[in-house]
Amino acid sequence: MHFGGIYEDEIVGKAYDRRLMARFIRHVLPYRRLVVGTLLILPLLAAAKLAQPWLLKIAIDNHIVAGRMDGLPLVAAYYLALILAESLLTFVEVYYLQYLGQRVMFDLRIELFSHIQRLSTRFFDRTPVGSLVTRLTSDVEVLGEMFAAGVITVVGDILVLAGIVGIMLWMNLRLSLVTFSVLPFLLWIAFTFRNRMRTAFRQVRARLANLNTFLAENIGGMAVVQLFNRQRAEQEEFRRLNAAYRDANLPVITWDAALYALVEALSAVAVGLIIWYGGGEIVHGSLTFGALVAFIQYIEKFFSPIRDLSAKYSVMQGAMAALERIYRLLDTESSPSPQPSPLGPLFGSTGGEGAIEAPLPLEKGGAEHRVMEPSPPFIEFKDVWFAYQGEEYVLKGFNLRLKRGEKVALVGETGGGKTTVTRLLSRLYDVNLGSITIDGVDIRDLPLDQLRRKIGIVLQDPYLFTGTIAYNIALGDARAGERMAQAVRVVGADRFISRLANGFSEEVRERGVNFSAGERQLISFARAVAFDPEILVLDEATASVDSEAERLIEEGLKGLLSGRTSLVVAHRLSTIQDADRIVVIHRGEKMEEGSHRELLAAKGLYYRLYQLQFKD
Repeated sequence: MHFGGIYEDEIVGKAYDRRLMARFIRHVLPYRRLVVGTLLILPLLAAAKLAQPWLLKIAIDNHIVAGRMDGLPLVAAYYLALILAESLLTFVEVYYLQYLGQRVMFDLRIELFSHIQRLSTRFFDRTPVGSLVTRLTSDVEVLGEMFAAGVITVVGDILVLAGIVGIMLWMNLRLSLVTFSVLPFLLWIAFTFRNRMRTAFRQVRARLANLNTFLAENIGGMAVVQLFNRQRAEQEEFRRLNAAYRDANLPVITWDAALYALVEALSAVAVGLIIWYGGGEIVHGSLTFGALVAFIQYIEKFFSPIRDLSAKYSVMQGAMAALERIYRLLDTESSPSPQPSPLGPLFGSTGGEGAIEAPLPLEKGGAEHRVMEPSPPFIEFKDVWFAYQGEEYVLKGFNLRLKRGEKVALVGETGGGKTTVTRLLSRLYDVNLGSITIDGVDIRDLPLDQLRRKIGIVLQDPYLFTGTIAYNIALGDARAGERMAQAVRVVGADRFISRLANGFSEEVRERGVNFSAGERQLISFARAVAFDPEILVLDEATASVDSEAERLIEEGLKGLLSGRTSLVVAHRLSTIQDADRIVVIHRGEKMEEGSHRELLAAKGLYYRLYQLQFKD
């Protein structure tokens, strides 16, 4: 639960803004009409802003200084109309941008979640949940802030700046050059702050991911924390991570405040230059008072988008850091999903959807002498080698054959590789060497959805989703829903569901905490039955149920296992004595194989395991 090792969220290296934005534009293109509509508003908005100082010049020079009041109310009315037009156009612009940002965030979250669902189990082994949650929520939200800050209106800001420069140069070239003498300092500040702010924002996103990861893990394991009196230690760890997140934000605050303050200072310097130089021009009669006021207004409007750009730049840097992390996740290679075999569905016919009859065995010889070739086993592990990390092999040259409808049990010491066999069969992981075939076809050549549709898995620690019992059994599948009532009767789950006030509509809280371990396991059994799998994998499936529940399940499983191929992992040898074959795995290798009676008679590893469990 302590961070700084494998769970330390990586701070990525140098980024390329153009490449990131080019990729991000792909998410904006579906809403190009909305973008074009917003862009069309920007010139109108810029014109409304640029016309206001010019009207002030006219009012001062032509009416106030000249002492002519005729026409001044009309100029004031035009000025008021421009202000109202600017307000209305700003409202429409902000609304469109916010709406566009929400739509883009929605699409990006959908793409991220869809991609995460396709990632391999190895990815989740090394990636903390909190980091993924940060990418789907906080990082995407930063992109929404980018739209809210009006990143598209940068185009409008550029139009306003270009218009101001043009008008000021046209009004008085020398005064304009004096005023713009501060711009080189402004450009130097912007480029100096750029890389430092990017680095600071990377630190913020990484520290936030670590904080979220810690919270998700600690709250999920709160019972363990309390039972072992670790509250104070975990509080200190949270304090450390929270302080790291706070400290990561301090440089962002510093650079942001410094940039804003420097822009304000340069704006004041520019106004001072206008007053100093422009005042002299008025004295010499080469500049009117109205023009001086207009210059001051224009320079205020010039630095206003510059100040906004400093704030937008801060948001943009945060967005770039978020995009780095989002696209790094999207670039993570997903689990392989091969194309369907040209031979069509390759599973046997136990009534599953799309199943076909197994091909007839080939015959050799003439009419007088024909020899039937033996059909291949239904499932076969051929010299399988597998390691979760490097060359630390969990399975070493493992071989196993299962006939159709056969029940095979895997036994052995903890960590010997039993559960790994089931994970490889369902392709949660792929073998390093060797192959696993079904009806003679390598499972790596089969589409994942087709493979997993035929395999029902019940784990020792069942996972229940927030919702209802009905949803946790059928998982929203219509066909499984039709078999739900029969499924709960088969596994004996109806004995407690019938006692619930809402029956199948009873609420299931997070991870099923409002049900006992045995009840959760019965629900997971019913789920496996409801999906009517052709291959059934039971991984210590009865370890969490009491003796009575286990007896009911065993009775129900007799009907369930009939006609199905099943692979059962068990520590309690009493649950697998009726298996067709028992395979003993020791340190990743198959050491013994046979029926319960045969293995006892051999007095090998199985015999010793049996004696240990039943020595009393």
